[in-house]
Amino acid sequence: MALSLLTAYLATMAPGLTWANTGADGGDLITAAYTGGVPHPTGYPVYMLLARFFQLLPVGSLALRTNLMSALATVSAAVLVYTLVVRYLAPADPQRSWPSGLASGFAFGLAPLVWSQAVITEVYALQSLFVVLVLYLSTGVMPPGKNIDRLRGLTLGLAMGNHLTTVLLIPAAIVANVVAQRDPVSPRWTFDWKSLLRQIAYLTLGLLIYLILPLRAASNPVLNWGNPITFDRFWWLISGGLYQGTFLFEPGGTWGHIQLLVSVFLQQFGFIGLAAAVIGLAFFFQPSRLYFLTLYLMVTSSVFSIVYDSFDSYVYLIPALISFSIWMGLGIDGLMKAAHHRAPRLAWGLPLLLALYLLSLLPGHWTQADASQDLRAENFGQEVLAAAPANAVVFAKGDQAVFTLWYFHFALHRRPDLMIIATDLLHFDWYQETLRSTYPSLVLPGPFPFPETVMYANPLAPACSVGYDEETIMECQPPAESH
Repeated sequence: MALSLLTAYLATMAPGLTWANTGADGGDLITAAYTGGVPHPTGYPVYMLLARFFQLLPVGSLALRTNLMSALATVSAAVLVYTLVVRYLAPADPQRSWPSGLASGFAFGLAPLVWSQAVITEVYALQSLFVVLVLYLSTGVMPPGKNIDRLRGLTLGLAMGNHLTTVLLIPAAIVANVVAQRDPVSPRWTFDWKSLLRQIAYLTLGLLIYLILPLRAASNPVLNWGNPITFDRFWWLISGGLYQGTFLFEPGGTWGHIQLLVSVFLQQFGFIGLAAAVIGLAFFFQPSRLYFLTLYLMVTSSVFSIVYDSFDSYVYLIPALISFSIWMGLGIDGLMKAAHHRAPRLAWGLPLLLALYLLSLLPGHWTQADASQDLRAENFGQEVLAAAPANAVVFAKGDQAVFTLWYFHFALHRRPDLMIIATDLLHFDWYQETLRSTYPSLVLPGPFPFPETVMYANPLAPACSVGYDEETIMECQPPAESH
């Protein structure tokens, strides 16, 4: 399974920097990891450290190496889904449930939304691995004890260091692991306070990974979102203050997101796969930690996706897809056992039929996830840097344009004579500080500079305005003093 998924991911992986699959943030993440900088909120310190490790690999371009991390993280998550299902279904003899485990692993790994994030630079592939790992550590497949409590807490803390949405999972994961039945026969339950304290302590230890952000900021890197050297700025960064106004509660907008949610689920597994998941949840799932956590994960991630008003809010459904993939495996296992007594051949044919069904969906999923031909970002960066006059101030607008130029300018060290300015960030004092540190010769009129005022404050430099809207948009003017 791992080899076949990795082969599919490598065949559809973006060869360099890409905008495919809502991957515009890739330029920011790659550049921040490479330069030791601070990326956009929430800073993603765990991702930064792991991405830098992959960037040291002696293969392909800098962007390709970072893309590769997403592929390996997704393969690992799919293998862990397989392991979780087979161990849950047959703890004493996992080999008995391998068809159901494969169904779950492939259903997850070949879901187009999951696949789309496995072939680009983004934080969601690594986050899916963290979520499955939390489920694995929290569902009784490992022996209880102090060490497992420490590992659970630390994993949750590090998952928070990759993406802030882990906070939705923390309450359920901790409660599921500190509540235990006192007697197998008695319905009474007990609360293990010592286990709770151990998990919270190691969760806090994992959260300390965020301290690398002010340490990085102190070195004045070329990418320094928020410049988090004070508590207020640090909190603005790690709490996602930039995006806290993007939640919606209007009935009209919410209903549109609900419709999108339903269509996304159908696209991932098709009607038959979705039916198998519902059957697994409704008829073959015994009350357990796994039952509670997967149901909780599906509900919370779906609600978050509904109320988060962002063009890419559907990517937050990936944890829900983990739940559906697990339920699908349980549904197949339950149907196999139900059919075994009457028609053993039919029982073994069920996973084969599901496999054929998933294979029939493969061409469409391949097309949806394929980023191997997307050269828009690479072409845009090369075009702008080739056309910009010497020593120009380049005002870039929009994430696609800004992050792409940062990648070429700071990570690949192209056109060091240029000064790249993100016009959408000019009003932030921390960004003005970063510009002054990065370009000492640049004059920034204050306290609220605009592109026009910056241009006239630097009369010896040509000025270019660039952006992207289906094609490269670029307008350049000669130095102001020559007007």
